[in-house]
Amino acid sequence: MGLGGCIILIAAGAILTFATDWDMQGVNLDLVGIIFMLVGLIGVATFSSIAKRRRVVVPPNTPVIDEERHHNRGGYSDGYGV
Repeated sequence: MGLGGCIILIAAGAILTFATDWDMQGVNLDLVGIIFMLVGLIGVATFSSIAKRRRVVVPPNTPVIDEERHHNRGGYSDGYGV
């Protein structure tokens, strides 16, 4: 489940808990809404911790290799025929 799904769960839980007054026999919609919000918050926390681990830090002193200089240009070193 991605970040969007977690946010949808939080929103649906908030709607069920705070914005509805439906009564269903055998189902407590307030509790279902709270469970949705908790699952959404756990998902956001898990997603953000995994996203932090995916970031790759490249050291600033990485040498850049110019591949163009290493190609054979017919025996000429600078490409102008000198």
